[in-house]
Order: sequence, then structure tokens, then C-alpha cells
Amino acid sequence: SRIAVVASPGPPPSSSVCAQVPLAVMGKFAVDPSLEAKMHQYQIVGRAAPTPKNPTPKIYRMRIFARNVVLAKSRFWYFMKKLNKAKKSGGELLAVNELHDTSPTKVKNYGIWLRYESRTNTHNMYKEFRNVNINGAVGQLYQEMAGRHRANPGSIQIIHATTVADDKCRRDHVTEMHDGKLKFPIIRKVPHAVKKLRTTFKANRPTTFVR
Repeated sequence: SRIAVVASPGPPPSSSVCAQVPLAVMGKFAVDPSLEAKMHQYQIVGRAAPTPKNPTPKIYRMRIFARNVVLAKSRFWYFMKKLNKAKKSGGELLAVNELHDTSPTKVKNYGIWLRYESRTNTHNMYKEFRNVNINGAVGQLYQEMAGRHRANPGSIQIIHATTVADDKCRRDHVTEMHDGKLKFPIIRKVPHAVKKLRTTFKANRPTTFVR
């Protein structure tokens, strides 16, 4: 069976949904959920419907990134129509499974090969990201393509996405994080109380910065 890697994000959230999240509820360091692309990885297997002329049609397997299973199936049939003119009404799905990373708590380097259509031409591109799972890396990809290249999410096609070893990385913003002795400056020094005065709960909000 043929393997392809494609992606499809969902439609952007409406402004009315974003306005319903007040800053007080979000918290000081919370992120607006409408700004996070919650991507999922699906493996979909399907084929054109059997006919008397072709009783055993070719089976295709695709690894698709989408925000939900409905959009993943839609994207699958979008590419099936381009490959062999098979559409949803004249085809059948054999399997739909969501894929998960084996180690979602470890930071890894991800390399993504993609193709997208700009207003003038079709471009091939390679990008690298650091994240704990491939879904987060693909979410970063869509955010960067929208910000840097004004790419329409529907025009982005992910050709291949995989982990990359440290010595194979090419982008500076990724390789600079590979130093084993990497240190960060202490921006806010928190004064520690005397050990005998430390408690688990405080009656008043503690001061966590130097005045």
C-alpha cells in the first residue's frame, strides 16, 4: 500500500469564541486556547469501492494531521480524489486509528518536509522544531507558516515528519539547545525565608521578587 503524509487543520475560531475567555479566568500565565493548534495524528486506510471491472482496488494508507477525526477523513478523500479519482461516495474506509508518541515527556527534534501554495507559486520547504511530541511540532509549524509566510492552512501539505538526531539538525534555533552545559540567567531572584519560618500555606500572598 502507498504511504503519504498530509495534514489538515480546522477552521480558525470565530472572534465570538475568543471573546468569551476573560483574562481573569485565564490566569496570569495561561494561554488563550484559541491560539493553540491542538493537532492529532491519524492513520487512515481506504480504497475506492470494488466494482465488477476492478474487484480488488488498490489500498492506500495515509498518516494525516488534523484537529479531529472528521477533518482527517475529509483530507483523506481530498487526496484520494487526486490520486485515483475516488471520492467518499465511491469509496470505503478500512481503518481509522489515532497514533500517539511513545515518549511524550521527552523533548525531541522534529524535522518536517512540506509543500505549500503561496499567492504566486508552489514552494517546498524544510523546517525544524523542538517539542515533546509530533503533534506539538506540527502545531508550531502551522503557527509559523501563518506568521512568517501568510500561508493558508488548507494549502499546506506535510510530505514527511520525523524525529531528527542532534548531529543531523541544521537550524540554528534548534542546534543552540544541544549544548549539555547550557545555562540560563536568573531573571527573578526569589528571597528564601529562614527554614524555621517556612510553611506550606501562607495567610497573605508572598512576595516572589526582589524589590
